[in-house]
Amino acid sequence: MPAPTYWDYLQLDKLLASQGGLDGEPSPDELHFIIVHQTYELWFKLILSQLRLARDHLAAPKLPEERVPFVVHHLGRVNAILRLAVDQFAVMETLPPQDFLDFRDKLVPSSGFQSYQMREFEMLLGLTPERRIKYAGTDPIEHIRSQAHTEAGRKVAAQLMATMAETSLRDALVAWLSRTPIMGSRPGDADDDAVVDRFLADYYARVEQHQREGGDQLVTVLDGADEDKIRARVEAALQGVRSFLLPDDAATRRARAALVFIESYRHLPLLAWPRLLLDTCVELEEQTLLFRHRHARMAERTIGRRVGSGGSSGVDYLDQTTAYRVFPELWNVRTCLLPRDRLPPLLGEERYHFAQE
Repeated sequence: MPAPTYWDYLQLDKLLASQGGLDGEPSPDELHFIIVHQTYELWFKLILSQLRLARDHLAAPKLPEERVPFVVHHLGRVNAILRLAVDQFAVMETLPPQDFLDFRDKLVPSSGFQSYQMREFEMLLGLTPERRIKYAGTDPIEHIRSQAHTEAGRKVAAQLMATMAETSLRDALVAWLSRTPIMGSRPGDADDDAVVDRFLADYYARVEQHQREGGDQLVTVLDGADEDKIRARVEAALQGVRSFLLPDDAATRRARAALVFIESYRHLPLLAWPRLLLDTCVELEEQTLLFRHRHARMAERTIGRRVGSGGSSGVDYLDQTTAYRVFPELWNVRTCLLPRDRLPPLLGEERYHFAQE
């Protein structure tokens, strides 16, 4: 057997022969359009692989501390890809609007909306069906399934259904948070519910005092100007904090308590990587939102506000997707956090230090 070559290893003959378009040799501008979008799909393939690896670690019944860095590593790679994907829109924007119009009609009714890997990405993150924005009045997944007339289309539909049945990264993250020791107490301990409730009640009382003091200070500094408005804003903020910290559902309450605990006591050795994991998930959502916004601006720059090639509202639809949030708790917790000198006294601190031989 001959020694492998670079072109054989990467199957470059197949890869470089896949830009033929729909009707023979594409024009230089259409070749540009095809290559940019094929590149995105290759990045999406790698993103899905990395998300599943991270999700599988988090979804395990027990995640050893030494495996958390692997989760951070895989998600960090996704973030790096998304940053590159955002920058790649600059390449797409070298296609002037009129040059795109020269071949756009041949795409109809295909659309980037039919990127089933992007739909998989959304599902694996944790975007639920009821939160997906309708595409031309139809659920995005149902729209893609309705176009599955060929063998390739049927494989796409089957893949989407399989992904829909998978555990999402969000669900795995919430389950992992729910297992986090809080004030040294673990789920299953005899008094775990009481420990968690005391921690949250104490934390809220301290937040309430801190924010009211902040309101008083602001009123004093402003010499009483807009006092009623300031105090009303403080009360509204406290209501939001109370709803976040003290939800009725016990499972939600414990997961949020863990989130607050990790963010508040991030200096503890065994919370260093969990805190970095949460930060990486925040960045993942941030990069996804930046990607959506950049996509919308690229589309607006190229086609304006015309109807999308698949029949959607085009840029208006893309702009609506920038409202998606998969990890709202990771953002909302920042409203609740206290300065270090206001934190509740730490119990069971020894459980959060490295084991000594």
